[in-house]
Amino acid sequence: MKCALVTGGSRGIGKAICLKLASENKYHILVNYQSNEVAALETVKEIEALNGTAEILKFDVSNQEEVQTALSNWKEKNPDAIMETIVNNAGITRDGLFMWMHPNDWKSVIDTSLNGFYNVTNFFIQDMLRKKYGRIINMVSVSGVKGTAGQTNYSAAKGALVAVTKALAQEVAKRKITVNAVAPGFIKTDMTADLDEKELIKMIPANRFGEAEEVANLVSFLASDKSSYITGEIININGGIYS
Repeated sequence: MKCALVTGGSRGIGKAICLKLASENKYHILVNYQSNEVAALETVKEIEALNGTAEILKFDVSNQEEVQTALSNWKEKNPDAIMETIVNNAGITRDGLFMWMHPNDWKSVIDTSLNGFYNVTNFFIQDMLRKKYGRIINMVSVSGVKGTAGQTNYSAAKGALVAVTKALAQEVAKRKITVNAVAPGFIKTDMTADLDEKELIKMIPANRFGEAEEVANLVSFLASDKSSYITGEIININGGIYS
């Protein structure tokens, strides 16, 4: 059984990625979630409606012990499963100006995006190296590439993931494992629902917000054999706002 794990896979971009990897890449999907079980189960239901297979997996990516326990238990129950693709999508925002930023707003954002990447990817990396195949896709952000005022914590976390992507790609390329990052701009999701879309699209050459499915199309390509000579890349998907 060839599998793909999508962290934060129950809603928004994560959910769109789960659906796409199930239908186009024919993976058995592990839908990771932290608290919203109803949304995670709904994602599984939609995957099954597309004739795909999926299951939910609860853990907080920032909690190493929780990640180890959940993934070890899953591996024990599924000894024949092969984890081919990891999409590190889980992320949170705690926006605010740096001078007033609470220590926990700094720590929690970095723990989720950056340490979450380490906890999940490090668990599977030796298996991928042994199998001589893997796809690691890190969801970053335009904030991590250019920096965004009011998001020093989020920019720091995603910027660090950009650097991790480039470094790890060089370590594992000989074993046919690619490591790439996808940097979305403004995408229509719960995370951007409160933004002033009319005002913001004036900054976007494409004159609109992106759709979660458009990001999922790119991830699906990077998870496929078509992308086997692309590694260490940060691919912007932002309607031309920053390229």
